[in-house]
Amino acid sequence: MVESCEVVITGLGLVTPIGTGHEAYWRSLLEGRSGIAPLTHAVGTGLPVQFGGQLKDFDAKQFVKPRKSLKVMCHEIQVGYSASMLAVDQAGLKAGDVAPDRIGVVFGSEMFSCDVDELADAYRKCVVDGQIRPELWGEGAMSDLYPLWMLKYLPNMVGCHAAIALDARGPNNTITLDEVSALLAVIEANCAIQRGAADVMLAGGVGTRVNLTRMLYRGDRDWSHRHEDPTGACRPFDADRDGGVIGEGAGVLVLERREFAEARGAKILARLGGFGRGFESPNTGRPLTGDATRHSIQTALRQSELTPDDIGHVNAHGESTIDHDRMEAQAIRDCLGDVPVMAPKSYFGCLGAGSGVVEMAASVLAVAEDIVPPTLNYARPDPQCPIHVIHGQPQQVKNRSALILNQSETGQTAAVVIDAA
Repeated sequence: MVESCEVVITGLGLVTPIGTGHEAYWRSLLEGRSGIAPLTHAVGTGLPVQFGGQLKDFDAKQFVKPRKSLKVMCHEIQVGYSASMLAVDQAGLKAGDVAPDRIGVVFGSEMFSCDVDELADAYRKCVVDGQIRPELWGEGAMSDLYPLWMLKYLPNMVGCHAAIALDARGPNNTITLDEVSALLAVIEANCAIQRGAADVMLAGGVGTRVNLTRMLYRGDRDWSHRHEDPTGACRPFDADRDGGVIGEGAGVLVLERREFAEARGAKILARLGGFGRGFESPNTGRPLTGDATRHSIQTALRQSELTPDDIGHVNAHGESTIDHDRMEAQAIRDCLGDVPVMAPKSYFGCLGAGSGVVEMAASVLAVAEDIVPPTLNYARPDPQCPIHVIHGQPQQVKNRSALILNQSETGQTAAVVIDAA
């Protein structure tokens, strides 16, 4: 057991709709550049939602080696793996720096949906006179599937591929709890280091809402339909919001025991503080109270030994949905008062299991640079969201500590505190 172990962040890997790599991502935030636009595979299809935060100019061949591994990686696995390699590169980790059994991986993930065209021929074999015949699947359709098809889509394969590449034989796990997955991965990786099971951990998440199969399956109930203004569609806490926006991306942190990072001369970006987790069932028939969010915030503060006045800014879940934004805003107000709030989803939408660390990255960089990017599209405050939303331009804040929040539609919440190194 490591006594009073301090965990720090030394690497940050990002593949997002507003840039690949932390530098491009940070420039977009400071310049107020949105990554939300018409989706190349949805425009003209008749789908009720045809815009979102889609990756641009991303080429997995730059990061995935050996190249043959691409055959057993779906798009999301390629994105998550690439973010992992970017994080390791920024952290300056080289082969031999860490004993294999002292480095591990925890990843936030989700169900990866296959591409429609990949199963098209198989589906056609099940259609007779315009009707689907499921009994034909086993006999004829299975022969059209790639033999290793299942390996391409298993949620745990992101962490597996990253661990194989790094020869990381330490703690390894995958968490699949939708939008809270990545923050929960950070919490678990932090705990692995604190209990002495590892010196270095990769923690991150990858997800998508723009996969066509997923779009068809999940529907459009919670999403904005502002097709005339895609970049202005995601409007967290704004009175004119009409729903969230779909997106895709991945973020990965390199976490290290402070003494280990300092001994190898690593640049420390920020320090992890306390954390909180909660749950409130959305299936009770009653409106959500926000108690799970309050519990997460209060627990994170208590573990960090901080007061509400110590928090420089909150990095909110801010999905731009009507009821959840109001619930979250009231919980923030109740626990933290008039703290400055930013909502990164306004730049790229909801990235599913990728949301947590991609959003957290904004606060890691804000704490390091002593400036917080604004929330986009916040023009008319909602009286039922009584919080101080940073908007218009970046803002300097009095304290270099941040609290990051995420919540899932199934009721889980998570909060993580970070501060300057």
